Amino acid sequence: MTDPTTPPVPLHRQIWTVPNLLSIGRLVGVPVFLWLMFTDHRLWAFWLLVVSGVTDYLDGKIARKYNLVTRLGQLLDPAADRLYILSTIFALAWEDIIPWWLVVALVLREVMVFALGPTLRKHRLPIPPVHFIGKSATFCLIYGFPLVLLGSLDNTWGEVARPIGWSFVWWGTVLYWMAGVMYVAQVREMVRRTRVAVGT
Repeated sequence: MTDPTTPPVPLHRQIWTVPNLLSIGRLVGVPVFLWLMFTDHRLWAFWLLVVSGVTDYLDGKIARKYNLVTRLGQLLDPAADRLYILSTIFALAWEDIIPWWLVVALVLREVMVFALGPTLRKHRLPIPPVHFIGKSATFCLIYGFPLVLLGSLDNTWGEVARPIGWSFVWWGTVLYWMAGVMYVAQVREMVRRTRVAVGT
């Protein structure tokens, strides 16, 4: 519980934190990544995805270590992750690097999760905490797709990266759906408890 005598943290200090700036940087990098992909600068696009993955790791670690967790950061971080994953898979599919059915599978999972938003708002429920499986899925996808992109290059690095990247992507896709099903179960349980509480 917040101490009422403690002065609130200024809004600008809640926004301009290092973790938030890293997340904003990832969001800004999305159109740059797409431009690199569609102008056939795949190696530069790969390095941009690598930088995005590193900043994704750093923003969470810095936020927890230095007590810089903010509500904005809790929204920015997953938004940046999802936007990067979606832009990456669409660009890779457009360039015939991954099949379109994989894009559909990942997008359908996102639709399933977002479809529960109205239910959460209707019952005034918070967004369920991210499960370890969901974090693992995001990790696999964020690090797998850059390797798949590198694997599309016709060189030795591409030959090495291709099987590793696809292993991450397959595991990530399976875990992504597992996390989605667990999210649905979490929401259903929260709604059930709310209805029981109202009925008592």
